[in-house]
Amino acid sequence: MLLPHAQTLAQARSYVAALADRALTIEASSAYERVLLELDRVHGDDCPALDTGDLTDDRDILLADASNTVEQLENYGVESLSVELILAMLIDAHDLDIG
Repeated sequence: MLLPHAQTLAQARSYVAALADRALTIEASSAYERVLLELDRVHGDDCPALDTGDLTDDRDILLADASNTVEQLENYGVESLSVELILAMLIDAHDLDIG
């Protein structure tokens, strides 16, 4: 994995982890964690560290950022079907989060 791919993946993982940390229910948090697991699975568990320290508390912004960075993974050879699955999982988690 080249550096730009690793940076994009790290950003995506960080945004999703922040969403999991800020989720209103345990079910939503678990759903976001499943998104992280799928990101890790797609990358063969070769995943960079998370950094959620300086991210916003606004879950809508985090969702938009997570979606954008996940979509960018297609530029680094991630199959479009995998990206679509991850995005669908992300939306499902967000739907659980907003009730």
